[in-house]
Amino acid sequence: MATKLRLQRRGRKNYAFYQIIVADSRAPRDGKYIERIGSYNPNTNPATITLDFDRALYWLQVGAQPTDTVRNILSDEGVLMKKHLLGGVTKGAFDEAEAEKRFEAWKNTRLQANQKLKNKDEEAQRAAEKAKLDAEKEVNKAKAEALAKKKAEAEAANHPVVEETVEEPVEEPVEESAEEVVETVKTTEAPEATEATTEEPKAE
Repeated sequence: MATKLRLQRRGRKNYAFYQIIVADSRAPRDGKYIERIGSYNPNTNPATITLDFDRALYWLQVGAQPTDTVRNILSDEGVLMKKHLLGGVTKGAFDEAEAEKRFEAWKNTRLQANQKLKNKDEEAQRAAEKAKLDAEKEVNKAKAEALAKKKAEAEAANHPVVEETVEEPVEEPVEESAEEVVETVKTTEAPEATEATTEEPKAE
């Protein structure tokens, strides 16, 4: 029986995740399988992978053939590297201690590379968030200025400016002094008095 390491689809529509299974190559994709050794969720960033390392290594050693996607997953997790080192031990190139030492060195290098990628992604995300925040601040500032301008125009429309009118001075009547009043009275009464004196009595 030819066995394969492959993915089995799970999840709902437009949100698929996969189980890493060992199955007969003739079985349908989502049909019966021999063993489940992990899962793969590509919906997260980075993708979430859970794997039973020892069982995956065992199935590779007994001849199970992984699909391309599963091969990439096993390579990233170090299963293929461990299989290669154990092959060197079998051939007598080095002992198990040296194989384990080399595997740990490869694993540390891999972890550092993954950490660098993760830090780079986090920095890019922070920069994007900062740019978005700055853009929102600019938009809010423009809205505030427009609102203040509109409010000022409304206040100007409700309270029109009153033009100042210049009042002309009113001429006050000049009061005449007592002497001037007496003189005017004399001048007005004088002709009547003369007319009375000039009239002679008529002879009887």
